[in-house]
Amino acid sequence: MTKGVNSAPNKASLSLKKASSKHKTLQDALTLEKHPLEVSSVNSNPNSEAEASINSHVTVLLDEAVHALAIKPNGIYVDGTFGRGGHSKKILAQLGAAGRLIAFDRDLSAIEAGKAIDDPRFSMVHSHFAAMQKKLAEMGVTQVDGILLDIGISSPQIDEASRGFSFRYDAPLDMRMDQSSGKTAAEFLAITTEQQLSEVIKNYGEERFAKPIARAIITERNDGRAITTTGQLAKVVAGAVTRFEPGQNPATRTFQALRIFINQELEELSLTMPQCLALLAPQGRLAVISFHSLEDRIVKQFIRDQENRDNLPANFPVRASELPQPKLVAVGKAIKPSAAEVKRNPRSRSAVLRVAERTSVL
Repeated sequence: MTKGVNSAPNKASLSLKKASSKHKTLQDALTLEKHPLEVSSVNSNPNSEAEASINSHVTVLLDEAVHALAIKPNGIYVDGTFGRGGHSKKILAQLGAAGRLIAFDRDLSAIEAGKAIDDPRFSMVHSHFAAMQKKLAEMGVTQVDGILLDIGISSPQIDEASRGFSFRYDAPLDMRMDQSSGKTAAEFLAITTEQQLSEVIKNYGEERFAKPIARAIITERNDGRAITTTGQLAKVVAGAVTRFEPGQNPATRTFQALRIFINQELEELSLTMPQCLALLAPQGRLAVISFHSLEDRIVKQFIRDQENRDNLPANFPVRASELPQPKLVAVGKAIKPSAAEVKRNPRSRSAVLRVAERTSVL
């Protein structure tokens, strides 16, 4: 679920037998890992790393995603997840003078980055994309020619220690994509129940040790040791996980689960897909890049449901011409990064791009 990459040399990975092994091994496990969310260079200065991550951010599936939109020079397009503007800049390069691009992002750092684009055809909106239809209506836009969604967390968000997304740094446990609103992960852990936490870790992280992890976190909290930093959380989780994939930090799935829950990422995506359908003009394109099976499942199922409009009982007597027609049709098969892109950008390896086109059916 990671967008972009820090182009500096990768860290060495560490294969571990058990999270409960000797202290030195445990500390290494909390520092070194090999995972799509956590591939980056070692840098002892969080501020310089945050600055470097902005400059070295590489957009995933850049050419493929923009090509999939089939840009019309005078069309209106939406970039639902601006990030650092890689897709937006390429879309603008293909638009004519009458074209228009509206970008959304809830991350304040992304909004700041968007200010660097000085182009009358470009507008930036500080909002999650689940409010897309409402925000566009306020701008007088009720129909668009293409929508691009690049789902998940971006490299700059991971690489900036103070954001609290990564267990590579001991930093405040925040995890909010929009730093201006909502509860932090630390605040959630301070009030949640063991049952709720277990469900979050299991459902959003697909973690088989969800129950012992939740129990360990709540026990830590109830013993007067509130979990307020990424380092604390990673250590507690590592002590509760007895087996995990070689080269993967034992806290990976728990961090993923908390981030998805705190930002309501899956719910937001589910709310947004119908809006995209309603906004697209006939022959308008929808392109969605996802980085996790949970996200991809939502996108794939939505497109499939819109394609298959035959909800009639089996053997129901009806002419083929009278069958309900699809409102959305898939364009080609799912697209994944090339071997060359994955080699250049390890964080792209889990990316999946799905494309669909709006039909003229109302």
